[in-house]
Amino acid sequence: MKIASLLAAAALVSLSSAGVAAAAPDPAQDLFLARLNALCGQRFEGRVVTTDAADATFASERLIMHVRDCSADEVRIPFAVGEDRSRTWVVTKTQTGLRLKHDHRHEDGTTDVLHWYGGDTAGAGTAERQEFPVDAESIALFNANDAAVSTTNVWAMEVHPDRMFAYELRRPSRHFRVEFDLTKPIAD
Repeated sequence: MKIASLLAAAALVSLSSAGVAAAAPDPAQDLFLARLNALCGQRFEGRVVTTDAADATFASERLIMHVRDCSADEVRIPFAVGEDRSRTWVVTKTQTGLRLKHDHRHEDGTTDVLHWYGGDTAGAGTAERQEFPVDAESIALFNANDAAVSTTNVWAMEVHPDRMFAYELRRPSRHFRVEFDLTKPIAD
């Protein structure tokens, strides 16, 4: 056992000295991304399950997610709130884990001032749940655009096959969560 540990440590030192990143996505993250890919091409209806008054507008609209544009390294999930189709969640595999970015656009396709924000996983998570703390680029974007309240955001996604998908936002004064029923794909 000690020999195996020493060999593993030597391999890491060798990779580090060669300038190659030793960290890699965890198998749980690979499985998480594979579970998203398994939903590719399908749409699901969701509902807000948190009770914050700030969520009243979302809670009163039809919420649809459409898993599409899928590959082994990236999944794009447009999220419609009623007729508003300005949001797309983008989950990408990186050298060290997973990244979630929010692609926000206006109706004409131009990018919103708050566009491409999100974060990278800080830990392995599980095959069912991944958390994405806000990254430095997003903090700068929020501070530059009067959205400093978002500088402590942690987003999460959950995939429970054949049951439920969830998108979540947390910060000290806010908790927002939408759950989608995976047992009932929708046609429109």
